[in-house]
Amino acid sequence: MWQRIQTVFLALAILSLIGSILMPIMIGVASDGHAYALYPLHMMQKQMTASGEVKIHTYFPYSLTALFVVAAITVAITEIRKFNNRMLQMKLGMLNSLLILAAMISAVAFLVMLEKAHDFVSIQNDFGLYLIFAALVFNWVALRFIKKDEKLVRDSDRLR
Repeated sequence: MWQRIQTVFLALAILSLIGSILMPIMIGVASDGHAYALYPLHMMQKQMTASGEVKIHTYFPYSLTALFVVAAITVAITEIRKFNNRMLQMKLGMLNSLLILAAMISAVAFLVMLEKAHDFVSIQNDFGLYLIFAALVFNWVALRFIKKDEKLVRDSDRLR
């Protein structure tokens, strides 16, 4: 199982997706002085008050991105475990690509929604968004190697 290169790329996709859950997608400061951090699981707002700093966490609807990421991690683990059935592995790879793409679309949609709702003075896209894209690339490369293996097996069956 681990001697196949597609397993390594799927493991890199899983690590990228786990990292994307832990890292912020966007960090920004609004013109009213509030700081915002968008994570795949929640959006955090920091407000400065007279008594100190107050953090407000909003989970819904921002946790939809984390839901897609966790589903993609689960499908990728299943895809690794089905190494002896390449056709099922390719189907799971396509499903995983759709789930990762859905996570990217929801992250970008929430990012745009947050930018429209607040007037940001400074905004910075962080590694959470880029790691989701990296996971999509790793999944596509793994699919390419799975298809290559399937073609090799079919060609060897034809020679017998």
